[in-house]
Amino acid sequence: MGGVRKEILIGGFGGQGVILASVILGRAAAVYEGFYAVQTQAYGPESRGGASRAEVVISDEPIDYPKVIEPDYAILLSQQAYDKYLPLVKKGGLVIVEEDLVPHRNKELEKDKSVYAYPLTELAEETTGLSLTMNILTLGLFVGLTNIVKRESIEKAVLDAVPKGTEQINLKALHKGFELADKST
Repeated sequence: MGGVRKEILIGGFGGQGVILASVILGRAAAVYEGFYAVQTQAYGPESRGGASRAEVVISDEPIDYPKVIEPDYAILLSQQAYDKYLPLVKKGGLVIVEEDLVPHRNKELEKDKSVYAYPLTELAEETTGLSLTMNILTLGLFVGLTNIVKRESIEKAVLDAVPKGTEQINLKALHKGFELADKST
């Protein structure tokens, strides 16, 4: 990447697997691609009221500042996350939106970004029968759209992180995400 720093912000509410998704992404980058990666999650006022936020910074050089300053990428899984974090995303940034959970969109703010909106929870339910695989499906979509890590790296990181016995279901969700990305590019 040549001294490039990539910042990813994931926001949603508790129970959507936001933190796990960020851990898996950081692991794919660090363990399977050899990048430097730092994963942080927000506590404090943000976590009250069920809001959940995680950040991943990926770089090919040691990371001096671990927090997201101006995200290159954002995954916004609730209206609250959308309202709060969309304005932070840099011009030309890529944003994934859970369209069923973000009914009120700001077209003005979206127009200088690449925005991909899908009913992610519903797609996960249709794909695996479990709405809680939405975070893994979304990771597949994110990696498919950005190529921030290789698909096999995110696969390995998913297999490392998910509970024993759920590997196949989670891979199915991940592959559905790849498929969505391939259709939308």
